[in-house]
Parts: sequence; C-alpha cells; structure tokens
Amino acid sequence: MFKRFRRLRINETLRNLVQETHLSCDDFIYPLFVREGEGIKTEVSSMPGVFQMSIDEILKECEYLMSINLKSIILFAIPDVKDSVGSECLCNESIIARTVKAIKAKYPEMFVVTDLCFCEYTDHGHCGILDPKTETVDNDKTLEISAQQAIVHAKAGVDMIAPSGMMDGIITTLRTALDENGYENLPIMAYSTKFASGYYGPFRDVAESSPSFGDRRTYQMNPANRLEAIEESLADEAEGADILMVKPALAFLDVIRDIRNETKLPLCVYNVSGEYAMLKNAGAAGLIDYERVMMETLIGFKRAGANMIITYHAKEACELLRKN
Repeated sequence: MFKRFRRLRINETLRNLVQETHLSCDDFIYPLFVREGEGIKTEVSSMPGVFQMSIDEILKECEYLMSINLKSIILFAIPDVKDSVGSECLCNESIIARTVKAIKAKYPEMFVVTDLCFCEYTDHGHCGILDPKTETVDNDKTLEISAQQAIVHAKAGVDMIAPSGMMDGIITTLRTALDENGYENLPIMAYSTKFASGYYGPFRDVAESSPSFGDRRTYQMNPANRLEAIEESLADEAEGADILMVKPALAFLDVIRDIRNETKLPLCVYNVSGEYAMLKNAGAAGLIDYERVMMETLIGFKRAGANMIITYHAKEACELLRKN
C-alpha cells in the first residue's frame, strides 16, 4: 500500500479546507515615503508602483489603504536638509513627526509604525554619528540621539517604533527613554536580525540614503552568519523588544525559521526593495505570472514562521485578497 496524497488535492474546496498557511490583509505593513512639499507623488524608477509623496498625498494614499483593509504602514522620511548628525529628525516639527500627526488626526485607526534611523537624515548616509578615527558609526553616541528621536516620534502619536540602525544596545536605550517619559505602553519592533545585503539597492533610490563612502558592513550583519543572526534577535528580546524582525526575507528563510523556533515573540520579516523589484521586472518582462509568484512568495514568508510582513507588495496583495 502507498499513501494517496492526491485524494486531498483533486477537489478545490477540499484543497482550501486542508490549506495550512493563509494570508490576510492583517498580515501586512506597507512602507510609505514622505518628503517636503505639496502635491508631490513621484514614482521611483527602480521600484515601479512605489512613490515619494508629500504629506497631502500620503493622506490620500491612507484613505485608499483603509478602503482595502490595509491598516498598517511604516513611515520613512526624506528631508530637504541633511547634516552630519541628522538633526532634522530630532526636532518636534520634523517631517516624520508632522506626517504622523497628520495621519493620526485624519485616520486615527491607521496603525502607524516609524522607522527610527539616521541614514535618510545624514549628509554622509550612514546610520548615526561617525567616529572620525574608525570611519564607522559611533555606537554609543548614536544611542544617545536615537533616544531623542524616539521621544519625538512618541510625542507625535506613533503607534510603534522600529529602530533599524543595528546599534548594539538600541532596545535597552529606547525602552528606558520611552518608559522614563511616560510611553511605557509604546511597543518597539526591533530590526533584530538585519543583514548587510545587496537586496537593498533600490531602497537607496526611494529613501535617498546611499552612503557617501564605504558601506554598512561594520554594523549590519554578515549574510553568511546563521548562528549570529539567532543571537542578535535573542539579545533584542532580552533587552525588551516586543516584536523581532529578519531583513531581508527571501534569501533568509532558514534564519526566519531558526528564530521562529527560538522565540515566542511575534516575528516580522521585511520583504525588501530588491526582492520587490526582481518580481516586478520579471513580471513586466513576461517571465513569470507576477500576481501568482507574488502571493507564493508572501505565503512562503508566513510558512517559514513570520507573523507579519513589511512589503511593497502589500497594496496589490490586499487588492487580490479582496477579489478572492
């Protein structure tokens, strides 16, 4: 005798009944990029369907997102003025703070996450204050201004903070600062396992955050290191992170599963710009069924162990889920 696995595959309704992994609109966080000005909605050539938008256009986008049941976003900002320490993001009227206030005033039910980093705000494009001797980011000095940035975001009314700079001790620093300022209920989603990856290429275009020299391998992780990846996430859990993350996602499904097996915390994955652009370009070239491969990729992240997915595909995925 042999097992007839196909018994459960022949009927479509039965296939759906026994399906183990499902996608829903509640799984997605959609990245949005805000810049100064009015009436601005500029498509990024390397990321079709992704735009830099002014606050008024961001609000229009949020109205549509709510209509398709996509209720979670993560905000990135592109300021007009940059300097060596990213001081624009440390004031209460920074572009990110004004955007959060505007969204929460008009759409209070929209769940707003802010990316907390300095690469978009510094003139050198690195993720914090530079140490002139080592020509890399000074970890502890960057922690100090990260705490300031977190309070700016909290005062603006953000729903969750996501520090992406890969500074050691960042979760302890932010948790302490938030708690001491009365924001003990504000959750932190750690970019707990973030690799120094070539998959980020198109993001540099939309966020205008390419390093002016060198790269980020002195603070982001070596993609070859699986055990260190697990240790990084477990360290952030011990420091008080509420949600962990693996970034990028597609080439790191093994790491997603490893961390899922090591923690009971919710786990997010970031389906990054290069992963998105590859599917978009392959679809445009007629090499793949874009929608089918997109959904297969997203369900692969959940199957690997993700609870939530940050993805530029989120809007299209929710549109498809509503149709079906």
